[in-house]
Formats: sequence, structure tokens, C-alpha cells
Amino acid sequence: MSVSKVVTTSVFCLALMGTVLSPGAKADDWNRKTVMTFSGPVEIPGVHLKGWGVLPAGTYVFKILDSQSDRHIVQIFNADETQVYATILAIPNYRLKPTDKTVVTFRERPAGEPEALRAWFYPGENYGEEFVYPKAKAAELAKVSNLPVPALQSADLQQEVATPEAPQVVQQLAQAPVVAVQPTGEVVEVAQVEQPAPVQTAQLQAAPQVTVASAPAPAPDNVLPQTASNLPLIALCGLLALAGGLMIPAIRKLAL
Repeated sequence: MSVSKVVTTSVFCLALMGTVLSPGAKADDWNRKTVMTFSGPVEIPGVHLKGWGVLPAGTYVFKILDSQSDRHIVQIFNADETQVYATILAIPNYRLKPTDKTVVTFRERPAGEPEALRAWFYPGENYGEEFVYPKAKAAELAKVSNLPVPALQSADLQQEVATPEAPQVVQQLAQAPVVAVQPTGEVVEVAQVEQPAPVQTAQLQAAPQVTVASAPAPAPDNVLPQTASNLPLIALCGLLALAGGLMIPAIRKLAL
């Protein structure tokens, strides 16, 4: 069950991307259903209903339709879920610290143009959905934001259709090769720009600290350890001296 919360697209815009927090957004875990309300127009990628490449301000429902290890298929519905506006390909996007709120980020655009949807993070999840744009649009966004943008390798995929939820659309997106466009316009493998989960780093940071004390230097082999007091030795020397004193008169008699 989901509870609709407002997601503002303009108030929290930062230098390179806008971050939107939905304080109490609820969603269904199995498909991450999330209800969002945008206060301004938002440009979206993927295969969309004709005339809906930019979502007007309003309320929408986001759902995961299909989930694979390296990509997800996301669908955007109207508020009562009777119309699919877009079916979008997304790849994993990692964040170090998950939050208990829905987070939506946007790519930087020139002044006066609608913000471009970048990623959607479900509450409590490290991995979110990084949306994949057509190559031409990805090149434009990468140049403006000075950041790489994931892109569809194929230009054959039709962007505007009458039924973006059609099975053939979903199949095409599930199989479409994905690359990344650098700010220079260079096309590289998407793996080169993906941010992997810092598993090893996290383990090192979480490992307990161990203090190693330096061991004492070993004693030389020809030195015996001191284990007792010197008093018995002094007493023995005294007895020997006394015995020697008593023997002196006897020695003198023998000499005479």
C-alpha cells in the first residue's frame, strides 16, 4: 500500500543535479511503487506516450516492471494507474548512505528548460535507478553537466509510441545495448563510469583497530637471569673469611 507524498523538483536543486526528498513516501517493496508529485515540468527518457517526453507538473506513480542484475525496466503511470506514460530503461546507481525517504535527482539543464530526470532511489536502498537516455540527448546532457550519461547504443528504438507498455517495447529495452557518453562526446563502455559498491573499502573502515605492543629484547645467552637476593652470597663470603681467620694460628704453629 502506498501513501502519496509531495516531491518538489525545484526547491532542492543543486549545482549539477537537483535532489528531492519525500519525507514520508511509502512504496511497495516488490515493485517499489512510489507516488510522486512534481511542481514543475520534468523531462524523461525512454519510450513514452506521444507528446509525453516532458511530464507536466502533477502526480505520477513510478513502478519497477522488470528487474535484472544489470538493468531495470521502470514505468511511469498517471495518478490512478490507468495510463502508462513511459517505459524507461535504468541501470544501477549506487549511493553510500541510504535514507528513509524517496530521493529523485535531476541533471543540470540550461535556464528555462525542464529538468531532466536522472535517478530515483527507493527508501532504505543503496542502489537506485539511473535512467538511460537516447544517445543524442545523453551527449547534450553530458556536455551541459560535465558528467557522463548512460545512453542507448541503438538509435533504432522508437521513442514516441501509442502504447509504451507494449510487450515488444519492454523486450527491446531489456535487450538494448547500453553505453556511456562522456562530456567530450566520446562513447565508452558503461562499466567505465559506473560507481561500484565500495565493499572492500567499507570492510577496511569497519575493521577493529589492533594495537601491537613491542616485545622486550631477549637477554644475551651468557648472562644468567637475576632471580634471587645477594644476601646469601654475602653471608657465605663472611663465613669463609671467619674460617680463614681461625686457621691462621694453626698454620703459624706448624711453621715453628
